[in-house]
Amino acid sequence: MTDPVLSVSGLDVRFATPDGDVHAVKGVSLQVARGETVAIVGESGSGKSQTMMAVMGLLASNGRVAGSARYRDQELVGLPLKRLNTIRGSRITMIFQEPMTSLDPLYRVGRQIAEPLIHHRGLGRRQARARVVELLRLVGIPEPERRVDSYPHELSGGQRQRVMIAMALACEPDVLIADEPTTALDVTIQAQILDLLADLKARLGMAIVFITHDLGIVRRFADRVYVMKSGEVVEEGPVGRLFAAPAHAYTRMLLAAEPTGRKEPPPDTAPVLLEGRNVKVGFRLGGGFLAGPPIEINAVDGVTVRLVRGQTIGIVGESGSGKSTLGRALLRLNHGTGQIRFEHHDISRADRREMRRYRRELQLVFQDPFGSLSPRLTVGQIITEGLLVHEPRLTRADRDRRAVEAMREVGLDPATRNRYPHEFSGGQRQRIAIARAIILKPKVVVLDEPTSALDRSVQKQIVDLLRDLQARHGLSYLFISHDLAVVRALADHILVMKAGRVVEEGPTDAIFDAPRHPYTQALMSAALGHATRPDTAHAAG
Repeated sequence: MTDPVLSVSGLDVRFATPDGDVHAVKGVSLQVARGETVAIVGESGSGKSQTMMAVMGLLASNGRVAGSARYRDQELVGLPLKRLNTIRGSRITMIFQEPMTSLDPLYRVGRQIAEPLIHHRGLGRRQARARVVELLRLVGIPEPERRVDSYPHELSGGQRQRVMIAMALACEPDVLIADEPTTALDVTIQAQILDLLADLKARLGMAIVFITHDLGIVRRFADRVYVMKSGEVVEEGPVGRLFAAPAHAYTRMLLAAEPTGRKEPPPDTAPVLLEGRNVKVGFRLGGGFLAGPPIEINAVDGVTVRLVRGQTIGIVGESGSGKSTLGRALLRLNHGTGQIRFEHHDISRADRREMRRYRRELQLVFQDPFGSLSPRLTVGQIITEGLLVHEPRLTRADRDRRAVEAMREVGLDPATRNRYPHEFSGGQRQRIAIARAIILKPKVVVLDEPTSALDRSVQKQIVDLLRDLQARHGLSYLFISHDLAVVRALADHILVMKAGRVVEEGPTDAIFDAPRHPYTQALMSAALGHATRPDTAHAAG
């Protein structure tokens, strides 16, 4: 490559820990040309983010870097902080995965976007504000003159990510580094962000380094790819060639990691386990002496759902559509109206004490296992916690035996049951959460986004595990997700929710192959319609 705008050579990153050095990046070399989109892909822990953090001089205090990273003719490694600050935020900028951790909650977004303009371009506050409004309009924020004075919490997830992009683009950089910028977003918002970045790249002529574990995005968005594993680049090349003929076994594994297969529906004679009729859940927001009247939000607005034994119903929709609220309402964890029946029992008005007899058979697995697992309990204690409530006569030895059985069922080594949650990977923590649910031998499990934060290869393992447990125990699932590839592999029936209502439902293949409602069509188009770009499709064919 002639005259790259960013060139990394022999980059090495180590972190000093009490247990010795951790070698996170091992001699990585890569180049990025002006106007090019380069993707760096790999699973969590592969070193892809740390490579770019080292280039930006943003490593943690215990990190050490060696090798070379050059922006045009300027060496960045070892550059004094004062000189480095004239480049980063101006010529090279970075978008991080979670905007709520990057945006200061105490400052209005306009002020935060204006900072690089004031610092690097020397604009006055009035000039900077005018430019910020232009940037917000450029990235598609509605009513930018008003939103410039919003705080981060007043914006949606997609809007916050657009604010981060506006901040990164403020000084019209040569290189934009995007670190998993769409992982936590709904498929329609994800598609909008990718289209926005592609449009801005074409207009501004900048290069983009896109860090991700989602190969569907890479196929659609990138020109070239570097594949990383255990801190090393194991393969690189043009997108078309890499997808058509991957050379390395690890690349082939990543490409094969998309959840596959279809679930057969249960027999027509399968009994109904859980049924909700005209379920409504409302929330009251705001109100008070100075705030004016409160706002009533209909999070779930008259939904009817019927789950039979052995069935998996996928509940899909964007953030705020009411899918998680519906799942909790059916388990009587949210207060609402309408009739809810479990087997032959009307549990609509059962109080907390009456619901206890049904809790063991109605279980919930949360999206974030790290947040839902107590850091003060061992894994064995976490898994057997429900037994203390529902089977109090069991001895400690009995509970330990049941923990061993449950851990084996979900593919965990029982010898690790005395460790704590932080000692496990994300995929292992999700298996712990599933073990905690199945140890009680439930009939219905609500799974709330259980794979959204996991690498594709780990997602595939969890999908296979859930299928196996369902077949073995006759479980029924309500599977809540915005990841349509996972839903298609796991569900036999789908509810599509928008603004608290079900706008379409039916067998999985019918929903995917012939969606009727415009909203469902938009979801499918965003998730599947751009899976292959025309130029890479030809190369792959």
